[in-house]
Amino acid sequence: MKTKTLKKNKVNVVTLGCSKNIVDSEVLMGQLKANNFVVEHESESNDSSIVIINTCGFIDNAKQESIDTIIQYANAKEAGLVDKVYVTGCLSERYKPDLEKEIPNVDGYFGTRELPRLLKTLKADYKHELVGERLLTTPHHYSYFKIAEGCDRPCSFCAIPLMRGGHVSRPIEELVKEAKSLAAKGTKELMLIAQDLTYYGLDLYKKRNLSELLKQLSDVEGIEWIRLHYAFPGGFPLDVLDVMKERKNICNYLDMPLQHISDSMLKSMRRGTTKQKTIDLVNIIRDKMPDIALRTTLIAGYPGETEQDHQEMLDWIEQTRFDRLGIFAYSHEENTHAYSLKDNVPAKVKQARTEAVMALQQGISLELNQKKIGNTYKVLFDKKEGDFFIGRTEFDSPEVDNEVLVKATENYVRVGDFANVKITSAEDYDLYGEVNDSSR
Repeated sequence: MKTKTLKKNKVNVVTLGCSKNIVDSEVLMGQLKANNFVVEHESESNDSSIVIINTCGFIDNAKQESIDTIIQYANAKEAGLVDKVYVTGCLSERYKPDLEKEIPNVDGYFGTRELPRLLKTLKADYKHELVGERLLTTPHHYSYFKIAEGCDRPCSFCAIPLMRGGHVSRPIEELVKEAKSLAAKGTKELMLIAQDLTYYGLDLYKKRNLSELLKQLSDVEGIEWIRLHYAFPGGFPLDVLDVMKERKNICNYLDMPLQHISDSMLKSMRRGTTKQKTIDLVNIIRDKMPDIALRTTLIAGYPGETEQDHQEMLDWIEQTRFDRLGIFAYSHEENTHAYSLKDNVPAKVKQARTEAVMALQQGISLELNQKKIGNTYKVLFDKKEGDFFIGRTEFDSPEVDNEVLVKATENYVRVGDFANVKITSAEDYDLYGEVNDSSR
């Protein structure tokens, strides 16, 4: 029985997974709004007649969260709490026949490249003139900025090419136009994302062209920070570092998932690199950019990973001292190259190795943060929670990295503005400070 009146033209979009999915949801929402739908993102009002779930199919935990969410809204439909439920995104792309069989009371399943078909089902037009237009789900002052789709890399563990297809770069002129549109609406920080940033341009311009894109984006008036996520180490275009040094609004920050350091693991993962090449690349980057914050992501418990491989990873982390680091327990994904290998590291061992890496990184992060005490940094403030304004330095991305907290009772800043903050104390992943100068 319905407990409240549903608004017939109202859509609730629910997003699961990574920042690339967030952008896809924002594009969907922009198209729906242009078709005169009322659109909310993860609405709590429970009065939408239509729910669209943008799913993740990356690893086991993410897949399970997506399945649970689909079931939740399918049950809500059965109870009369929503009229229509549609599913899109990576899980739907990868497992559509299985989902249709197991959860049949969903009104439609759509893949990652079927936005026009989804809109048509909703009796909406796909408006080509809106390419690049989105309804932001993030605070207005920062935006995820997708420069390419898909991936051509052969990594053995990764199902992304199965769900997203091959690498397709977006033209520079289209991206610059989108950046100008975002800046006009108050966006100050662009976080460049793709499955592989460093491959950008090879399909369109027959060369790696990330450096040229960065030059043109950094010229956009109003964009004060540009941040680079998901740079593949193989064939890393070193001219990008020259542009980062030259342009003050490109953050001294690089997110470069390295996955492992053991040669046997890198070979089996089909990463196209070696331990020594990886170490050399990190050294080159730090030699050219001494102040850069390096973030990486690793995998624990890949098939065949020995205690010696794990110890080699720990020793390398200790020596390299990454500014930011995350790690996943290996997920055995069907139809990937690694699926032919025996998933022979027990779940408890994967978890123990993951925890050992993060315990080591926690200590490194604390030491690096304590060295910041007494220094002053430009901070972009994202929110106010309780007694604190909370922001980030150029060395930190939202949601995943360190935060800077200043007491709201003693300092005043506006959310979405920059301020200079002197660091007064530090914890493992948080810095505390006081505003020195609220001007930019």
